[in-house]
Amino acid sequence: MVIVLKHDISPTEKKALANFLGERNFKTNEIAGEEKTILAAVGRLNLDVREVEILPGVERVIPISKPYKLASREFKPQDTVVEIPSPFKQMIRVGGKRIISIAGPCAVENREQMMSVAKRVSESGAVMLRGGAYKPRTSPYSFQGLGEEGCKILKEAGDKFGMPVVTEVVAAEYLPTMEKCGIDCYQVGARNMQNFELLKRLGKLKKPVILKRGISATIEEWLMSAEYLLSSGTEKVILCERGIRTYERATRNTLDLSAVPILRQLTHLPIIVDPSHALGIRDKVLPMAFAAIAAGADGIIVEVHCNPEKALSDGPQSLYPEQFDTLMRDIDALSPILGRELAHLRPNLKPVKISSGKKSTENQKQKIVCAFCGKRGAYAEQAITRHFENEASVLAVDSFREIFQNVLDGRADYGMVPIENSLAGSVYENYDNLANFDDISIVASVTLRIKHALLGAKGARLEDIKSIYSHPQGFAQCSKFLGEHPDWSKIDSVSTATAALLASKNPNKDSAAIASAVNAKYYKLDILRESIEDDPKNYTRFFVIAANHFIAKKKDDKSASLAFRAQKVAGIKPNAVSFMFSTKNEPGSLCRCLGVFDKFKLNLSRLESRPIHGETWKYRFYADAELSQDERTVDYVSQVLDSLMKVAQDVRLLGVYAAETR
Repeated sequence: MVIVLKHDISPTEKKALANFLGERNFKTNEIAGEEKTILAAVGRLNLDVREVEILPGVERVIPISKPYKLASREFKPQDTVVEIPSPFKQMIRVGGKRIISIAGPCAVENREQMMSVAKRVSESGAVMLRGGAYKPRTSPYSFQGLGEEGCKILKEAGDKFGMPVVTEVVAAEYLPTMEKCGIDCYQVGARNMQNFELLKRLGKLKKPVILKRGISATIEEWLMSAEYLLSSGTEKVILCERGIRTYERATRNTLDLSAVPILRQLTHLPIIVDPSHALGIRDKVLPMAFAAIAAGADGIIVEVHCNPEKALSDGPQSLYPEQFDTLMRDIDALSPILGRELAHLRPNLKPVKISSGKKSTENQKQKIVCAFCGKRGAYAEQAITRHFENEASVLAVDSFREIFQNVLDGRADYGMVPIENSLAGSVYENYDNLANFDDISIVASVTLRIKHALLGAKGARLEDIKSIYSHPQGFAQCSKFLGEHPDWSKIDSVSTATAALLASKNPNKDSAAIASAVNAKYYKLDILRESIEDDPKNYTRFFVIAANHFIAKKKDDKSASLAFRAQKVAGIKPNAVSFMFSTKNEPGSLCRCLGVFDKFKLNLSRLESRPIHGETWKYRFYADAELSQDERTVDYVSQVLDSLMKVAQDVRLLGVYAAETR
């Protein structure tokens, strides 16, 4: 069983608890995490767990039936996300909704080789760099790696191109050298999966570890090896399927992709796939890497070499950089279908300032970039001008998802996305985008008055109109006016400004657009009718979004979002908080979740539900709540988050921010 200890447990209470368990033949191991301290107690469960729960200093007890305790879903229902800081102060996160790629040669051969490969894979989309410094080879006469020199070269290449580095540890005696060289993530190869002494030593480092499956290991044996790492101290374990030995000899090994969905049910740990070592044949690696992502893997680790025909190790299975680039483009196209995001590096990432609504000072002259969907004159562009007061340059894109992706990739510092309209309701696509992009947070909320006009070609009359362009929300907000013209054909566009542009390009005078009147000037159109919205109290609320995967200077405020920390620095007083959560499949689950808001006296201003992608008849909830003056603290929000996590199935803090009200 796993015993969660209270924050204020005293040494005397802790000792008494250990003695109580020891007398009943339980072996205990204390694991201090960032949020909680737990006591893993292993033994025959021949006592009522309630006897443990009533002991002083015990918060709760989790009985676990699986032989692997800390790695099981029973212990932790939520997916673990392993965080690995990059040299450019970006937090690379493995797990959750994101897909990551790790690439590089099988072995570090020389500096020139590593620099050229690192440059190519970083440009194509890899977020971590791999390369073997110590090589466990079947033949003692094969290339064994450069050792310490290889670690130094690997780290130098990673630092230059902003990628954390991954290399295999073959023996515990090399750990001090690898630590000294600054290795970011340690890989345990298939041959060492059950080298338990190595796993115990490695776990004590509390560093990220990629644990590869042994060539003949069952899934349970694999998870038991992960248990050694977890019980020794590290919480950052990534499982890697790399193929198992079967009677089939057409490929080096048999890639067991069925392990991915099976592991999803059994463990909370992130899962990646290594198709290079499984297949051993270059042209077979790409389709199996693609299949691994489709199966639900959190990422891939593949071998890439600029001159694989001259590689000192595993050349036949190493991809050419051009092949890796193709693979990344294919995965990028697949990720939206899976409801996920492809992680990218943000070169030379620097935390950006969040507008406080004040004019810039001398040291803030460089304009930030804010992305929006549509063309010049869109309501979102007007919201940008209003919020940033002409201190932001704009980046126009063609879809809401592109806003999120551009912010994630660093091409924009912020994004302006509509989330709801007072007449037409929610913009559901952006609720779904918030769910799919784990590394995006809400940092502000802007409310804009929406005044629609009917725009037509120069000289056009109302009776000439046969078709009309607008965003679906624009049509919904002007339903009464459109009801007076039932013969008009309605054509959807990505924004109201785009609608104005399309209407302006029609050579006839029979097309019009529903858009802001400012677009008449931009696109040389006439205003045929003003204020055609159903209700003058027509407002759209926008979220200002920013990436949260860069590293804060302070190490406190662990549960709060980056947005909260940044706003504190900027002097903004947040008055709103947004959560996303799903409920357990049991009676009263939603009631218990909402009870958390009642317990903390948080006034819910909005509650929205959306279907969960890929899970039929299951839903997640989005909750906006107001923060009073006394509640604007990190500790307060953290307490709400912790309480919600105890009763909900899955919880995420979307942001703590300043919201305009109307």
